[in-house]
Amino acid sequence: MFRSRSPNPSASAPRGVGIGLRHAHYRDFLDGVPPTDWVEVHSENYFGDGGFDLHVLETVRRDLPVSLHGVGLGLGSARPLDLAHVARLKRLIERIEPAVVSEHLCWGATSAGHLNDLLPMPLTSEALTLLASRVAELQDALGRPVLLENVSTYVRFCDDQYGETAFLAELVSRTGCSVLLDVNNLYVNQCNHGEDAIEAMNALAVGTIGELHLAGHGVTDVAVIDDHGSHVTSEVWALYEYALQRFGNVPTLIEWDTHLPSLNELLEDANRARGIQAALPCAPSLHGDSIESDTGRAEAY
Repeated sequence: MFRSRSPNPSASAPRGVGIGLRHAHYRDFLDGVPPTDWVEVHSENYFGDGGFDLHVLETVRRDLPVSLHGVGLGLGSARPLDLAHVARLKRLIERIEPAVVSEHLCWGATSAGHLNDLLPMPLTSEALTLLASRVAELQDALGRPVLLENVSTYVRFCDDQYGETAFLAELVSRTGCSVLLDVNNLYVNQCNHGEDAIEAMNALAVGTIGELHLAGHGVTDVAVIDDHGSHVTSEVWALYEYALQRFGNVPTLIEWDTHLPSLNELLEDANRARGIQAALPCAPSLHGDSIESDTGRAEAY
């Protein structure tokens, strides 16, 4: 059984920069391995025991490491952990042998049903106790550590006792999980709630970040929306540089889930992230050494 209650540096995506494997780009991948270091997929899209999606993922996995990114467990939900969902996830893990498995800091279900969204957690001691028990239960069921991602939110609770990343830091301490730090989500929350993205990063310890996410967002008259539908913005690139300076050469994913461009356009952002990594002075990496250059589907927000 997996019983670690200390931060686990091995819970890290592969080195370098990855991109999401999305249906619109399946043919590109089947025609030849594109210049990416690894790919990430939404776990729930591949729970079936056959079909074209799983065929593509298994084909890509022969050449590239895979990160499984879940969007459906809602670990902070008040109802019990969905053991049938966990069993399907474990079966996929055994089939694909991913480098990492991740989920979100959110809830999404009640006893009445599943809400199909990444809903914000109340950042309280009670919620932390509940989530820590669920993360521990999940890690024990899978026999491996998982990564938990900070989410974009459009409300905060009046009773919050923690900042989101301070909440995550305590979760890491209690369960031995690692953090999937979404830099774009930090920026969205900075815009929507007046939170300081730099201060949020400073609440997390070096060595506990297993993966970074970068994405585009939309700006409306009401709020900044984490829609993953455009290039990474200059503000998020600046925060990314700070994240690398603080946490070292952490593996990075470019997320693009709506208004999908051509694969070549997507790779432009991946190449820019790779260039920023290469230009960084030799800060310690998560692995403990110096930097080397190196449609009906679930969507993560």
